[in-house]
Amino acid sequence: MQCGRCPYKKRKFGHRRTQREGHVKTMAIYKPRRETSGETNPANALISAFWPQELGTESNTKMKLTTCGKITLGILMLVIAAVIIGLIVYFVIYEKTPFYHHISFKVNNIDYDSKFEKPYSQEYMDLNKKIVSLINETFHGSKLRRQYVKSHVVQVSRAQGKVIIHAVLKFKSCFKNTAAKFRDRIETTLYQKLQGKTGSLCIDSSSFKFSDISMPTAENLLHVCCGQRTITPSGNKIVGGMDAQEGEWPWQASLQQNSVHRCGATLISNSWLVTAAHCFIKARDPKEWNVSFGILLSDPQVQRSIKDIIIHENYHYPAHDNDIAVVHLSSPVLYTSSIRRACLPEATYTFPPNSDVVVTGWGTLKSDGTSPNILQKGLVKIIDNKTCNSEEVYGGVITPGMLCAGFLEGSVDACQGDSGGPLVGADYKGTWFLAGIVSWGDECALPNKPGVYTRVTYYRDWILSKTGL
Repeated sequence: MQCGRCPYKKRKFGHRRTQREGHVKTMAIYKPRRETSGETNPANALISAFWPQELGTESNTKMKLTTCGKITLGILMLVIAAVIIGLIVYFVIYEKTPFYHHISFKVNNIDYDSKFEKPYSQEYMDLNKKIVSLINETFHGSKLRRQYVKSHVVQVSRAQGKVIIHAVLKFKSCFKNTAAKFRDRIETTLYQKLQGKTGSLCIDSSSFKFSDISMPTAENLLHVCCGQRTITPSGNKIVGGMDAQEGEWPWQASLQQNSVHRCGATLISNSWLVTAAHCFIKARDPKEWNVSFGILLSDPQVQRSIKDIIIHENYHYPAHDNDIAVVHLSSPVLYTSSIRRACLPEATYTFPPNSDVVVTGWGTLKSDGTSPNILQKGLVKIIDNKTCNSEEVYGGVITPGMLCAGFLEGSVDACQGDSGGPLVGADYKGTWFLAGIVSWGDECALPNKPGVYTRVTYYRDWILSKTGL
């Protein structure tokens, strides 16, 4: 083998000497077969292909390899730098920045109705659909279609017997700090549309008002509607354990005494919660309590202190009747995709027997167990009071102000620590209403012992009298 063909030194193969018992002994290691004329060693051929003769000595080869390595490293660094610059350009320049506007205008051919005060009413939803369709049509057919995201009616007010529409518009720009650039174009585009054909709506264009609003204010307005969620629920248990997702049950709150979770509660406005009266039998001083929002007890999204606790006048522990209280927050919360209010049903609203409802809370996953850190959820069914009052179930102790939900075979139920939390049901439009407040039960998830809840419709007028809601 010719040494000039490879960068390796020629090795001498033969015998290795070992010393044993004073004698010199030889050990055969390896001796390569000499190449005969006309024969080619495949290994030599492969080496020759990569290290031609003209590379010369080992030192020359190393020098050339070092130069080649430097060039390769330089190219690699340039590629990495290009990728980093590309990411910076995308996130800093091309990441779309949202900006918001508030608009209002009068509709002359729609008479004001008190039903427009309720965002979940059919009248409100029909009007919202018409307005949003008009705004969508305006911007989807304009040069602003790439910037326009969505619009939503956030309020319907009254003026001279007619309706005033208040809506929020959301846009996104590919470049930061350009909201002002689009502002005039947005206002002009919409104003011109309101002056022209607006379908069945007779709009007073002279009443049109347009203003900028901040992101927190806009998000609060966009999420002001009750009973709406940003994600679809999954899972089916509280006892037995099924974690909720952020934003899945955004009206759930944790009532904490000296920063320790004691009860659940339901957000019914930006300043009011409804819960169970028995949560406060040992401590009624608002200063001892605080409220947290978000699915994690250890890492809440928002916290509030409590201004006032109002317990039903006719609640007398240990009786279960009138187990309801309302809590007034020290300051309002801003609505977000993860913090929203549940709808309060009217007193005449019904939740039919066997209909699906969902109970949520941080209660123990079994009787006398430990509380989880993450919010739990469970799908249960409404059980009519007649069945719940049967001898084998609760034997006649269920009163009109109570509501039973769960399964007679057991398996899914609220438990300790869920007290005061919500039992909610959705209507056919997907709007969630507060059906019950976790009140009491015989242990947790036992056969023929479903959960018993305070019936919200029965106490609807009481809630109104205390909160104005």
